[in-house]
Amino acid sequence: MTSTLIGKQAVVIGAGIAGLTAAAALADRFDQVVVLERDTLPSEPAYRAGTPQARHVHGLLFSGQLALGELLPGFEQDLAQAGAVPLRAGLDVRVERPGYDPFPQRDLGWSGYAASRPAIERAIRQRVESRATTLRQRCRVKELLASPDGAVVTGVRCENDSGASETIAADLVIDASGRGSLTLALLQSMGLPLPEETTIGIDLGYATCIFAIPDDASTEWKGVMTFGQVPQNTRGGLMLPLEGNRWMVTVAGLNGDVPPGDAEGFLTYARSLRTPTIYNAISGAKCLDGVARYRFTGSVRRHFERLDVFPRGLLPIGDAICRFNPVYGQGMSVAALEACLLKRLLERPEEDNDPIAGLAPIFFAEMQTLIETPWSVATLDFVFPETRGQRPADFETTLKFGIALTRLAAEDFAVHRLTLEVQHLLKPRSVYRDPVLMQRVLAKMAEI
Repeated sequence: MTSTLIGKQAVVIGAGIAGLTAAAALADRFDQVVVLERDTLPSEPAYRAGTPQARHVHGLLFSGQLALGELLPGFEQDLAQAGAVPLRAGLDVRVERPGYDPFPQRDLGWSGYAASRPAIERAIRQRVESRATTLRQRCRVKELLASPDGAVVTGVRCENDSGASETIAADLVIDASGRGSLTLALLQSMGLPLPEETTIGIDLGYATCIFAIPDDASTEWKGVMTFGQVPQNTRGGLMLPLEGNRWMVTVAGLNGDVPPGDAEGFLTYARSLRTPTIYNAISGAKCLDGVARYRFTGSVRRHFERLDVFPRGLLPIGDAICRFNPVYGQGMSVAALEACLLKRLLERPEEDNDPIAGLAPIFFAEMQTLIETPWSVATLDFVFPETRGQRPADFETTLKFGIALTRLAAEDFAVHRLTLEVQHLLKPRSVYRDPVLMQRVLAKMAEI
């Protein structure tokens, strides 16, 4: 309805998960939403240059799945029709960690899906395009345009698919380009302060290979997650099923102890994992593709919420605000949750005639609650002495608390379910402060 519109045109920079979900959040509030993507977007699920990490295992947390269903009704059915594999929480993925090989497998009451990043992105893209959103491929945004005083962002300048320069006006620009360099460049050019950054520096390297699932594959699990004995052993592995009766296997290590890029070396590295489950599964399976490799240097959190001044009509989102260690599988889900937050803020009762004016400060402030739990997971990288950054003062207590909570979860169904709900960002980490639970965990800590 035209009465609900707050602007004529919004521009979203980037057609990745963050950009597409943001476009879905904007669709009902602007007369037109234009998504600008520098890549050529494949008509079928396929990798593209702008998402090199897409060749590796991606986890869509249950919170992310629900968020995508909220933004794009019918998304979950689309994913199932694309061949995504249902996974019963707590039951279908064998989790191997020191002391628990495996961790007790229990049906915790909900199902998620395992699928490749290209399949997930295509399902989202098709839903977004069906909502009268214009998606322009091969269109690289070169800079954000603003009023002379830098107070208002008015649009973007881009290079279109014919190589010509083009200016596109916008009432709101969403920077979902990944690193947020366009937003930072604008702030710098206007003499405005840049956001402070908190970093957790690591040297993570991993490799991925896809295998055909053999006829004699185990029926006791659909996927496997293997952890090393930290901090001495940094090697780990994750194997999940994909559409097309395939396994995607990612193995990883830190600080130079990283997997090689050839098939033989990949298998040798998999064989060296603390447990043999993944190697035994793939050693006789047919490899369907080459080995893809990736490096990650650290998690970065930009504190936009601390800025006193920020241009009206601009909102960075996704990795531009917070980039997480991909090992924890949080990126896609956090992006979808951010888009749900954006949608709720745009739908809030309007007390003035310019809801865009206060959008960014409110978004930045409310984002902190959303980021708190996944960021607390990122700080676990400080278990490795080589990790760079400010180690939390209470880190040793946090580790002991986690060990005790894991022991309790292994024994107790309800605690197991609660920990998985927190891992899937269905509940905040603050639920662990429940007095009764705290008392039980402290009793376990006393035994360590």
